[in-house]
Amino acid sequence: MAWLCSMPAFSQTDTTTEDNKKVTLTIGAVYANDVSYYGLKAEERMPYIAASASLRLPFGLYFTGTGYRLLNDSGRVVSASSAGIGFAFNLSKKLTADLSYSHTFFPEHSPFLQAANPDNASASLKYEYWMTTGVNADYHFGKQQDVFVTLSTEKQINLGSLFKGKDLITLTPLIEVTGGTQRFYQTYVREKLLRDSLLGILPLPGIGNPADTESGSAISTTTQFNLLSYNLRVPLAYNRSHYMIEAACQLSVLGPKAETGAGKLNSFFNFSVYYQF
Repeated sequence: MAWLCSMPAFSQTDTTTEDNKKVTLTIGAVYANDVSYYGLKAEERMPYIAASASLRLPFGLYFTGTGYRLLNDSGRVVSASSAGIGFAFNLSKKLTADLSYSHTFFPEHSPFLQAANPDNASASLKYEYWMTTGVNADYHFGKQQDVFVTLSTEKQINLGSLFKGKDLITLTPLIEVTGGTQRFYQTYVREKLLRDSLLGILPLPGIGNPADTESGSAISTTTQFNLLSYNLRVPLAYNRSHYMIEAACQLSVLGPKAETGAGKLNSFFNFSVYYQF
């Protein structure tokens, strides 16, 4: 979604100034083999497809919307949907800022790890030089309240063109380190046990009973600000003037106090297509 809000049309010449003076609409479709929540994931694997759209106005205001369909969710056509608004602006020639708010509509007893916090207020800064370095702060709230801070750095590598400058192939490795609280996990455990009890499923290893999540030690762990994950994302993209096709792999090593599996290595893959009008 962050890419949707900032995507400039690719051209052999610099069109950034021109693009910033017009309204742009970007639509996209995504397939992912699992849901990533800052590199964390739920106990059950949740592959999904999603459709998204972003409308950006010339002065930096933008609106976003996304619909998600879990491929193992046979009971619903739309497993979750979100809507957001944001404002991006330049602080200097190389420093940009972004403020945004979004709300995600989760159904009752949703299997999403983040379902306890449907609202998200976000602020970010990015500095672009040889590499693009940024810091992003998220405040998620709803049934619980959690704060996340992500430090990132990325470098776009141009791999050349297939059609004499009319396209561009890029590789953009991204490294992120995320820290935050994990109150959302208390609600996730309760909802997971409730869903399983309704289906007659025994609890999975690593998922305790609700009483465990109310203990002093568990509450202390989930309310403390801890290192959650180290993330490496490597997207390979094919860019034309109005569309982009991207395949991306992500590896996430969880921190020592991550509730979903300390020290665990998670892997994610997604394939996406975006078109900008």
